[in-house]
Amino acid sequence: ASLGRQPSSPITGAGASCPYPLYARWFNEYAPRANSRINYLSIGSSAGIEAIIDHTVDFGATDVPMTDDELRRARTRILHVPTAIGAVGITYNLPSLKRPLRLSGEVIAAIYLGAVTRWNDTTLKALNPDLELPDLPIVVVHRVDGSGTTWLLSEYLSLVSPVWAQRPGRGRMLEWPVGVGGSGNEGVAGEVKATIGGVGYVEVVYARQNRLPVAHLRNRAGRFVSPLPFEIASAATAVLDSIGGAQLDREGGFRISLANAPGAQAYPMSAFTFLLLDPDSADRQRSRQIVEFLRWAYDDGSAIASSLGYVPLPTAAADRILQQLEQIIPPPK
Repeated sequence: ASLGRQPSSPITGAGASCPYPLYARWFNEYAPRANSRINYLSIGSSAGIEAIIDHTVDFGATDVPMTDDELRRARTRILHVPTAIGAVGITYNLPSLKRPLRLSGEVIAAIYLGAVTRWNDTTLKALNPDLELPDLPIVVVHRVDGSGTTWLLSEYLSLVSPVWAQRPGRGRMLEWPVGVGGSGNEGVAGEVKATIGGVGYVEVVYARQNRLPVAHLRNRAGRFVSPLPFEIASAATAVLDSIGGAQLDREGGFRISLANAPGAQAYPMSAFTFLLLDPDSADRQRSRQIVEFLRWAYDDGSAIASSLGYVPLPTAAADRILQQLEQIIPPPK
C-alpha cells in the first residue's frame, strides 16, 4: 500500500538517535539544493524499525540490523542502506596509566562475565606488559536501556567468546551477570568517571567529545588498533571485500555486521548505521528522491559527516551501494 501522500509533501523518516546530529545537518543542507524537504524524528532504532514495518514513514533508521523475525513481520522487502560508520569504544578510569590500555575481545568478555575482577589480573598483564596495572577491583558499568551500543558490544563478544555467545548472547538489552547500570552513553560515562577502576562501553563519537580514554583492541589479524576514522572505515572495506561481488541480500539489503572484521587495520567494534527503505510498496517517486539524497550524502555530505565525528563510507562502498539501488529503484524513463 502506498503511503498516499502527494509527491510535493515532505519525505518523512524516523528512528535511530545516534546519527540524528548528522541527519539533521544533512537534511537541512540538502533541502535548498533539491527542493525537497526531509523531516526526521529521532525516536530510537527499535521505534524506527517498527515505523517501517507499519509503513507509517518513507524510511526508517537504525543502528541495529533488523532480525529475521522483524523482516518477516514487514511483509514487504526492507532494504538496509548504510549511511555512515560508527564504533563502540571501551573507556576506563585508571589515572595512573600514561598510555592506552590494550584489550582483547576474550578479556572484555571475561570482565563483563565477572571472571576477571582485578586490574592486575594475569590476563590483563599479558596484554599490557609495558604498563604498571594497579591492584584495584574492576567496576563494570553497562547500559540499562535498550541500545545499538549494547547490541554492537554483544555482537562482537558473541563472535570471539563461545561462553558469551551462550549467555548473555546478542541483544539491545541483556541480562548482565555483574556490574552497575547507567542510562545512555552519558550514564555509563558518568559512572566510569566517578569510579576509580571503572570500565564501560560508549560510542566512540561520545568518547572523543568528552575526552574519555579509549582502549586499543586486538583485531582479528592480531594487531592492537584504536578507533580512529581510518581503522573504522577499514572494517567496512574489509567486510565488503570479503563478500566479493555479492549482490544486495534480496530480503535485507546491506544487512551486514562489521563486528570482528578481517583486515590488518580494521577496528573490531565497528558498525554501519542504516536507512531502512521499502522499495516495493512505497511511493516510487519518493523512494527515488531518497536515492538522489543518498547520492548527495555519500559525496558532498561526507565532509559534514567527518566534521561531526562520524566516519563516512569508503568511496568504493558508496559506489557499490548506489549501483545496486539504481537497479532496484531506477530513475523514471
